[in-house]
Amino acid sequence: MAEQLIVRDEILIGAIPARVWDILTKPKYVAQWDELPEDYPEEDMTEGSKVVWDLPNEGQSITTIIKAVEHKELKIALFVSNWEIKPTEGDVAYVYHLEEQDGKTLLKMDIGDFSLIKNGKMYYNASVEFTKSAKRVIKELAES
Repeated sequence: MAEQLIVRDEILIGAIPARVWDILTKPKYVAQWDELPEDYPEEDMTEGSKVVWDLPNEGQSITTIIKAVEHKELKIALFVSNWEIKPTEGDVAYVYHLEEQDGKTLLKMDIGDFSLIKNGKMYYNASVEFTKSAKRVIKELAES
């Protein structure tokens, strides 16, 4: 079996979990640390919320929130329609865990498992860069 390709990172944020949750689920904030389509609705993202991107090769990239435990955990499944191998929903995902620590929040991020798809190392490497940037912006937004 191939070694898992999961990006794991974390950051301590000087804000309570409810504030960090807002940064993770309100489109006006999400658009500052991740990409959203211009016409994305303004409602808070909850279980079942999807972001759909049309790809240049006629496929689609779709993220779907499959688990939302308010102020604690957000799991967003990633699916790309033209992947040769179609993993089970949630096997390739963005998972955000929030842990309250003395009025602060430890945000843990797990992204993957990219070993389940062709060219997984490319997705893994891109996610390493995404995580570095996203966690800093999430921290800045939550603390401001």
